[in-house]
Amino acid sequence: MPGLIRGVARTAVVAGTATVVSNRVSRRQAGRWASQDQQAAETEAYGQQSGAAAAAAPDEMDNKLARLQQLGELKSQGVLTEAEFETQKSRILNS
Repeated sequence: MPGLIRGVARTAVVAGTATVVSNRVSRRQAGRWASQDQQAAETEAYGQQSGAAAAAAPDEMDNKLARLQQLGELKSQGVLTEAEFETQKSRILNS
C-alpha cells in the first residue's frame, strides 16, 4: 500500500507541475500575441494618419498654387502693385 500511495503522490506532483508550466506558457504566448496585435494596430493607425496627411498636402499645395496664379493675374492686370504682390505672395507661401 505505501508504494501505491507514493505512486499516486508522484503522479499528482507531476500533473500539478505540468499544469503550472502549461498555464505559464499559455499566458506568455497570449501576452506576446497581444503585444504583436497592439503593435500591428498602432502601425496600421499610423499608416492611416500619414496617408491622410499625405492626401491633405497635395490639396493644400494645389490651393496655394491657385491663389498664386490668381495673384499673378491681378498683378498683370495692374490691379496690384509690385509691393502688394510681394506681400500677398509671402503670406500665401508662409501660411
